[in-house]
Amino acid sequence: MNKREETNKIIIHCSATKPSMDTDATDIDRWHRERGWLKIGYHFVIKRDGTIEEGRHVDEVGAHAKGHNSTSVSVCMIGGVSEDDVQVAENNFMDSQWTSLESVVDTLVHKYPDADVIGHNDISDKECPSFNVGEWYAEYRARA
Repeated sequence: MNKREETNKIIIHCSATKPSMDTDATDIDRWHRERGWLKIGYHFVIKRDGTIEEGRHVDEVGAHAKGHNSTSVSVCMIGGVSEDDVQVAENNFMDSQWTSLESVVDTLVHKYPDADVIGHNDISDKECPSFNVGEWYAEYRARA
């Protein structure tokens, strides 16, 4: 295992799959291996029903955000594009996924208290994760 020596970011992603797709960590692992990667690039995957699956071990360097993999941990929410057009980003996540995201982020913030919670779109020109993580996290912290 290639262990991460520093963790200063918790990066939220989406799978860019239609809401009708029951995608999981096994599917993403296969997709990433087909791209020539060692294995799934994300540390956690949150399925449509809110199930939290482990991808790469949380202490391992991920493969999810070019230039930031060695200093970050990742969470991928299943969904994020329109049912009709996969080129259209859409915040279509289920209530169960939001609850699970809160749980995973709380655990990760506890483990990595100096890490910033950001979206993939905060460090790339992608639309992933199809919502503003900064706004979501501020609202969540205000409620917690």
